[in-house]
Amino acid sequence: MTSEQSQAHLRMPAGLFAELAAGGGSTQALAFLERGERTRRLLLLRTLLDRFATLPTPLTPPARAWQVVKEAAERAPEPVDRLLLAPATGGWLAHMLRRLHGTATGPDLWAEAGHLCALAVSASLLAGTTAELRVPLTDGCLALPGLGLARLSVARPGLTPGHARTHAGALTLTGPDTTGTIQTSLTLRPTTVGLTTGRAGSESSAACGAPAGRLPTGCGGGADTEAGDAGKGCACPDGKASDGAGWLPLRTLTARTCAGPVAVPLDDLDPYRDLDDPLPPARLEDAEAWAWQRVFEEAVALLDVPGGPGPGRIEPALIRAVVPYGRTAATPPAPPTVPVSASSGDSYGGMVISRPSSPLALAETLVHEFQHSKLAALLHLFPLLDDDREERYYAPWRADPRHLTGLLHGAYAFTGVAGFWRDRLAATGDEAEAETAGYHFALRRLQCRLVVRTLLTSGRLTPQGRALVAGLAATLDGWLREPVPPTALARARTAARLHRTEWRLRNVAASSSPHSPLRFRPDRAFWPDRRTHAFADAPAAPRTPDEHLAAGDAAAALAGYTEQLADRPTDPHTLAGWIVAHATLEPTRASRRLLTRPEQLQPQPSG
Repeated sequence: MTSEQSQAHLRMPAGLFAELAAGGGSTQALAFLERGERTRRLLLLRTLLDRFATLPTPLTPPARAWQVVKEAAERAPEPVDRLLLAPATGGWLAHMLRRLHGTATGPDLWAEAGHLCALAVSASLLAGTTAELRVPLTDGCLALPGLGLARLSVARPGLTPGHARTHAGALTLTGPDTTGTIQTSLTLRPTTVGLTTGRAGSESSAACGAPAGRLPTGCGGGADTEAGDAGKGCACPDGKASDGAGWLPLRTLTARTCAGPVAVPLDDLDPYRDLDDPLPPARLEDAEAWAWQRVFEEAVALLDVPGGPGPGRIEPALIRAVVPYGRTAATPPAPPTVPVSASSGDSYGGMVISRPSSPLALAETLVHEFQHSKLAALLHLFPLLDDDREERYYAPWRADPRHLTGLLHGAYAFTGVAGFWRDRLAATGDEAEAETAGYHFALRRLQCRLVVRTLLTSGRLTPQGRALVAGLAATLDGWLREPVPPTALARARTAARLHRTEWRLRNVAASSSPHSPLRFRPDRAFWPDRRTHAFADAPAAPRTPDEHLAAGDAAAALAGYTEQLADRPTDPHTLAGWIVAHATLEPTRASRRLLTRPEQLQPQPSG
């Protein structure tokens, strides 16, 4: 692996592109995307190395650090490649390029550039090579990508140069003490630690130098720490793990699938694990980490379905990292709510997620975010659209107008979500579960097809982009012909109408002609979508107008909305309900016109 080697042109076979365009992707198609990401990262590294050549630094020069990585790759290409393809590595590359272009901030530039030295240390440890590097320490800590965090017990605060020596998988780390005059050291053999629910309240060995993917067997867990000047660390002879004085191991979420065991990093340590600027480690409490393991293990069981790599299916081993967002409340939100989930095109296979209480919600989120990763990798290979980035389009899953790139990402991600719920509908024999799965499947296929039509008529798709969106359209058109429980289908259609109607009432200004360009209200703001998930199940004893509408009683809903409008005649939420209930009861040309342009009923803001 070198940044200098000539890269052959990547030519994706038409069949693999067709698989991805349909919303799915075989093992071969996803391997091609990873190959593209690898090539892209090597090119970005080449750019950074050129820019770093004249950067003053007290650390090992970047060119020498990269040489250590290459030497490690010659001995152990697979683990070093996984390190290069780790989401946090992509995040670091993108952040450094933004810093060099003046669009991002962070610690001293020499320290951030020196993260390449930390990558080199990890690569050397994974390959078992010998190396010596001067590395950046933050408060006496060195984050080792893919492995964990080494900590000197007595250290000078702030950024300081340290010294790392690797030999046969062992690390000796040295740095200045609090006075800056005496060197303290720590010697340990870093390994990751796999979480498991096999024994309540314990962690067991799992990964041993495997940052993500299939779980190796026969690996020791924890961190074998030899006493140095820094004192004792964490020794775990029985395979259990606890955070020692000298070592915080990277935890991995583990599960078993039909294809074999899986380990996915639960990354709360890497400074570049987030989607933006670097951030300090935020170690999860043991109880929170085990809660993640329990919900992950059950989510993987839901995703482990036979039938091939169709849209909405994901092999869990392809997830490269889960980054926990903040601390989850003692009682997380009820399913299927996930308050935060996000991914970045720079961090293929990684996702930032706040832990849900439901395995079903986590499984859906993993599918959703991995769809974003797939599309981002395609966008790195092909120009798919010419986007002016003007935010003027309706996205059925957003409160605000979106640009075309956001629209394309949403369509691709939610096509995967629709496929996920389609599989749930096919797999269940329970009537209540079928109602819920049928609703989500029907809603997302309808919303995605609407967005796909917008994309196809935008006139801004490239030939490859048109082929991709046409593939999504073919998938969705086939799904629209598939049967769904009638009551679930009715609720999905109503919920879709409600969202679009309220979106226009809150965002769009009235115009004199239906052919006038779309104008947006100057007072528009974020609004909570309280109906999309509320309509997933029919209420047994409806009381509110929304509940009557979800239960199929449009007359009772209309009466309730009318009563509420007497007190709040301009409330967009209530007005949207009234318009949809009225159109349901009286499907006339006038009511259809009102559904199309509901903003004509909404008074304009004063001033």
